[in-house]
Amino acid sequence: MFDPSFEVSQIGSINVVILRLPEMMDSHEFDRLNDDVLAAITNAPQGRWVFDLSNLNYMGSSSLGLMVNIRQRVKQVGGHLILSNMTPPLLKIFRTCCLERLFTITRTREDAMARLGE
Repeated sequence: MFDPSFEVSQIGSINVVILRLPEMMDSHEFDRLNDDVLAAITNAPQGRWVFDLSNLNYMGSSSLGLMVNIRQRVKQVGGHLILSNMTPPLLKIFRTCCLERLFTITRTREDAMARLGE
């Protein structure tokens, strides 16, 4: 059974997403995750988003694509996105793929919140 892979909470006016990805997801589960995350963003236009990635040590190409989709959707609805709490192995993957150029990345969730003005 597929467990929810993300949890959204609101701290002040900032949406905080804790992302958890299982090691294995089939394409149906991944599509559902993609749809659910993008729908959450669409339902909060001009939202400020912090994605806490502390539970992840690895992202494959599909998950990295999901992050690019998230970034694009946040931009489309006029919002702001910051990634936080990246583990060293995950940060290395982002750097290897040159994705750190696309995203604002902070060390901690608190740093991200401060940067968004909360």
